[in-house]
Amino acid sequence: MPDKDDILSARPAPDETGRLESALRPNSLDEFVGQQRLKDNLKVFIQAARARREPLDHCLFYSPPGLGKTTLSHILAREMGVNIKVTSGPVLSKPGDLAAMLTTELAEGDILFIDEIHRLNAAVEEALYPVMEDFLFFINTGQGPGATTLKLAVPRFTLVGATTRSGLLTGPLRDRFGIVFNLGFYDEPEIAAILARSARILGSRAEAPALELIARRSRGTPRIANRLLRRVRDFADVRSGGLITAAVTEEAMASLEIDAEGLDDLDRRILLVIAEKFAGGPVGIETLAVAVSEEPDTLTDVIEPFLMQAGFLKRTTRGRVITPKAAAHLGLKLPGRQELL
Repeated sequence: MPDKDDILSARPAPDETGRLESALRPNSLDEFVGQQRLKDNLKVFIQAARARREPLDHCLFYSPPGLGKTTLSHILAREMGVNIKVTSGPVLSKPGDLAAMLTTELAEGDILFIDEIHRLNAAVEEALYPVMEDFLFFINTGQGPGATTLKLAVPRFTLVGATTRSGLLTGPLRDRFGIVFNLGFYDEPEIAAILARSARILGSRAEAPALELIARRSRGTPRIANRLLRRVRDFADVRSGGLITAAVTEEAMASLEIDAEGLDDLDRRILLVIAEKFAGGPVGIETLAVAVSEEPDTLTDVIEPFLMQAGFLKRTTRGRVITPKAAAHLGLKLPGRQELL
């Protein structure tokens, strides 16, 4: 029997089971685990804005997927006591879409959250410049010599942008954000704390060593950690009466083909392709994407950040190469070339 202190107490799952993803998100900066310096700074900015009775300055969050950009935007709205309107860059296809949102769906102090803001249409982005600086929206009417420009005042609001590709943001847009933060990967104790909270919300009983095992294979990403927890919970419900144990966790990870370093089948396939088809690299991203039948954006936005952070992949001016650590993990022998060191 596991030690009583190693088992986390459970509480009933939320009523809205269909909104599980939202239920697992923290509701305040105090509940948000990790990113301590970011949280400390945001608390100061929020307190100052509320004391002055002003909207929070425009915020930009950038990071690989799943590290908390959307969660932070909702937390900002709650901490400021305002409403939030959520959209994404591709949805705003023309300036008229932005005008309708600004004039009819936002009140003074509200937050407009634009996910994947680097994908904004150029015309929409240019229309945003005077909105962000002076809260004015300019509408062109007519064509030719008779064309006129109408100036429309919009409520003073906070724009929160999120992107996985900060390098694709134009300089003029980036410079208009007063608060800019890069969210880093989480360490294992932070992921374990997130998993403990999620287990309680799910109403699952979990041994601390089991949560540590999941944390170790979660790639430093809360979204992945919560997804793995739900899958391990399925195995626990079938194998051990609902108790998430280390043994059940190991069985689940083996079945999901997630190894001790957190690499899944696609990760290993990418590293093996570089090693076996391209002699360890270097290989260009377009060529690599074709070789593994994946989109280049998937590789650069989702896969590469963790592989590079973990020391399995390296970018050079000539392309991607795998590292000796990756070769050792996969049991491969690489050519003794300088660019692989």
